[in-house]
Amino acid sequence: MMAELYDFKVDEIMDVFVLIKSADKRTAKNGKKFIAFVFEDQSGELPGMYWDASDEDVVLFQPGKVVRLNAKRENYQGKPQVKIIGLRLAKETEPHDADYFMPHAPEKRSEIEDEINQFIFDITQPTWARIVRNLLQKHHDEFFVYPAAKTNHHAFAGGLSFHTLSMLRLGKAVVNQYECINAALLYAGTILHDIGKTVELSGAVSTSYTTAGNLVGHISIADGEIVAACQTLKINPEQEDVLLLRHMILSHHGLLEYGSPVRPRLLEAEILHRLDEMDASIMMIETALKHTPNGDFSERIFGMDQRSFYKPNDRSDKKD
Repeated sequence: MMAELYDFKVDEIMDVFVLIKSADKRTAKNGKKFIAFVFEDQSGELPGMYWDASDEDVVLFQPGKVVRLNAKRENYQGKPQVKIIGLRLAKETEPHDADYFMPHAPEKRSEIEDEINQFIFDITQPTWARIVRNLLQKHHDEFFVYPAAKTNHHAFAGGLSFHTLSMLRLGKAVVNQYECINAALLYAGTILHDIGKTVELSGAVSTSYTTAGNLVGHISIADGEIVAACQTLKINPEQEDVLLLRHMILSHHGLLEYGSPVRPRLLEAEILHRLDEMDASIMMIETALKHTPNGDFSERIFGMDQRSFYKPNDRSDKKD
């Protein structure tokens, strides 16, 4: 079994094969170029700076490439990173398949797909069921392969569908607790709430934002997809049941400053927002704690208002 990034402690020297997740060319104050890398493997990701980079280095070390990294594990301002000693592309005779190094959803794609399909059967309102089936069929492969985000939460292959399924499971528990909830609307909204990320993001390998992702964003993209599905299915996008579904997607970030053009005005929309927020928060905290020693605080988490979280001494992580 090959060594991985998080097998090494601070000040230890590593010699590992890793995937370049991102490589941003920058210029230092002295005018020299450097590359801000993020490396990843199945254990997680670590940043590192490649100083005095040549034009050839910039062309050579592209996102999606597997490299052999010789580096020292460090901490900088409380965050883990690597100090690069040497770097070269992996050879054909060495591990060089990008898919091997990408973190994946903790459950099999086939199992995730089967369970989501079971929830679709619980969408008993015909209009919502038709729209959900149309859009899942249209974006099928991307939906079950793409991550849910570039960095913050569920940022691994299959993360989009796994995040959706996790929310559906939470939603089912809430539906079982409160009889007043329209389960069909909640499930339809949950399945479609991030469908726009199949257009917003570039894919699972070296994820970046597309032009549409940067200029429009996944919430607006998803609303447009629903309207387009209505045109295909000969459904009036302004009729009430469609407006309810569109509101679920448009309001799921909760606040205008977080990207939602409207705030939740339906019970199910408020629940969707809360479930989304909870599932994303738990994943971000769990990811940070996975790399935190017992009895210590995690690194500060950007998506959690830069808070760090304590890992109790008696906590044991789940094993694969």
